[in-house]
Amino acid sequence: QVQLVESGGGSVQPGGSLRLSCSVSRSTNNFNVMGWYRQAPGKQREIVAVSSFGKVTYADSVKGRFIISRDSAQNTVHLQMNSLITEDTGIYYCILRTAWGDTWGQGTQVTVSS
Repeated sequence: QVQLVESGGGSVQPGGSLRLSCSVSRSTNNFNVMGWYRQAPGKQREIVAVSSFGKVTYADSVKGRFIISRDSAQNTVHLQMNSLITEDTGIYYCILRTAWGDTWGQGTQVTVSS
């Protein structure tokens, strides 16, 4: 079974940057749908950025600030987050989607606060 492990979360001030990483336990070459979701306190989990068959979709709230990328050699998916705002606070989850279902990581906390 594939395992996903997120890292890179932390606390930053508004305007700061963080780079999240999702390490996959197997080669990602055949995984066509991978991305990031987040869950803010008291809210439902929502999409942040997803790479699906080469096409990237971003939530409107992060467009122009976040960039998703894949490093197939390292079996890793990254999320570069720039110009962070307080509304970006939440737990960020990596997701792998296949025909057999979704696999989630354990999440990494991101806190944006002055």
